[in-house]
Amino acid sequence: MGSRLAAVGYAFSSLDELGDGVVRKIRPGLGVTAFGANAWVLAPGVESRPHFHEEQDELYFVHRGRARFRLPGETRELGAGGLCHVEAATPRQIVSIGDEDLVLVVVGAKNGYVGRDGQPADASQLG
Repeated sequence: MGSRLAAVGYAFSSLDELGDGVVRKIRPGLGVTAFGANAWVLAPGVESRPHFHEEQDELYFVHRGRARFRLPGETRELGAGGLCHVEAATPRQIVSIGDEDLVLVVVGAKNGYVGRDGQPADASQLG
């Protein structure tokens, strides 16, 4: 999985090398330790669970497909190249819309915190 040359401090990989499934872990594949990073691959119509985080903000980058971001008081659709930053405590849900898989790159961190801290959110709070 991935090519990592510790002596020179960089690594390469691809989405396919990260494995199968909805959430593909970028951190272990590339040896990232300073921030969280995952690739999400959602088939058309698939919805993420509504959630928020205790510590880490998230940055979502739409690599391919179309996404609907459900946030408190607003729903926004983004296509390839779109970006969305969500602060930790803000509930959010992402829906894959359109005819092709949605591929998101999700990066998260807060003051150097990296860890799994997602919590269920009340979907009725979302647009």
